Amino acid sequence: MRVVVAEDSAVLRDGLVALLGRRGHEVVAAVADGDALVAEITRLAASDALPDVVVADIRMPPGFSDEGLRAALELRTRHPGLGVLLFSQYVETRYASRLLAGGAAGVGYLLKDRVAEVSDFMDALARVAAGETVLDPEVVSQLLGASRSDDGLLRLTPREREVLGLMAEGRSNGAIAELVHLSYGAVEKNVASIFTKLELAPDAADHRRVLAVLRYLGA
Repeated sequence: MRVVVAEDSAVLRDGLVALLGRRGHEVVAAVADGDALVAEITRLAASDALPDVVVADIRMPPGFSDEGLRAALELRTRHPGLGVLLFSQYVETRYASRLLAGGAAGVGYLLKDRVAEVSDFMDALARVAAGETVLDPEVVSQLLGASRSDDGLLRLTPREREVLGLMAEGRSNGAIAELVHLSYGAVEKNVASIFTKLELAPDAADHRRVLAVLRYLGA
């Protein structure tokens, strides 16, 4: 993969660059703030050389608030196919919800202190680059917010909410079946019931799984 890293900590930034390089990936740029990230992606796009995925911290100079997330939102608006993996110590709900609502495919959000294995990080990065959605369960929990008042969601059973929560983490039906100790067919029935209760009719133009997750996140 071709990767751009945006991280204000020089130690962590260099560590990510070295880690990715050892695993055969090309880091085409490594920057320390949100403005530099947008500028670098703009430069690469002008050369028809967009990376496969961006790894970005959220709190970066100058304000150390949500500069990285706002940069990611801007980049996804300009380049919808660009994979973005947010890698932070913090959950920022406002812009994160907007980022996911703009198209959840190819978006990830991991918390630094909850990634136990390097292999987990690398797997998440590959999945985001491939167009999947990868969300830390804690991120999902904090993004729930307004979704609790959604009438359709209130009709879901506890099991259906559990299944939908795992869908929001980017889990496949097969992975959900293993995690909740149900048969694959039972998970399919729960998913079908979720679609029905959320009034998501089959439509070739929409991806009901993504729409259901966006409802769950209050998007």
